[in-house]
Amino acid sequence: MTAAPDAAAPRTRRQPGRRVPVALLVPAGLGLLFLVLPLAGLLARTPWATLPQRLTAPGVLTALRLSVQCATLATLLCLAFGVPLAWLLARVEFPGRRVVRALVTVPLVLPPVVGGVALLLVFGRNGLLGRWLDGAFGLTLPFTTTGVVLAEAFVAMPFLIIAIEGALRGADSRYEEAAATLGAGRWTTFTHVTLPLIAPGVAAGAVLCWARALGEFGATITFAGNYPGRTQTMPLAVYLALETDLDAAIVLSLILLTVSVAILAGLRDRWITSP
Repeated sequence: MTAAPDAAAPRTRRQPGRRVPVALLVPAGLGLLFLVLPLAGLLARTPWATLPQRLTAPGVLTALRLSVQCATLATLLCLAFGVPLAWLLARVEFPGRRVVRALVTVPLVLPPVVGGVALLLVFGRNGLLGRWLDGAFGLTLPFTTTGVVLAEAFVAMPFLIIAIEGALRGADSRYEEAAATLGAGRWTTFTHVTLPLIAPGVAAGAVLCWARALGEFGATITFAGNYPGRTQTMPLAVYLALETDLDAAIVLSLILLTVSVAILAGLRDRWITSP
């Protein structure tokens, strides 16, 4: 004889016959239209007939190549500094940790143009560090390709740090403790135990970081300028094309949209859960 199901058990599945309240359905549908219609408009206005020729235009290829290179270098820079910082925030108790975490997330809410101004005040020729770099090494960072990389890393690093810190907090620390009891040092434990445990989180954070760097505009145009072939990335090329050639701007926007959709599709199982 089988036991009767517990009537008090919570129901977690949606009821097929349950009616959706109109007060929720209408604004939900309007919100969906608000998000989808601009993308549909972009696809509808895309010059499909001349798309292959426009995609192979020298200006498009140059901006795309520069964008991919700078975003990749910015991601590597973020990995070099962001992974240790995320480990510090997740594994070490120290005074002011909440303040440090808040400072790390500031670029997420800071207007990118303000970030570009802040970078100029630090790395410009008369900046806090820029004056020393220029005098000692003759190194000028603003309005150069290196400046693009720095601007993109500044706005994209928080995405990497947050993703990796979350992965570290979700990882089972018993493996690290077991390695320590077996005589492994902290560096060996980190490289041979911790990193393999959080590898999916690191990969997801790096992809998000790369995508954010690829789409960076405000800090880049403020700190690095808009020079074709040197600092003009895809978002800047879109901004410039809007003034002279709408179809070119649409094609460039379509490329960025395609990359964004591909990133979200690749990370769907990790960042978007569904019953």
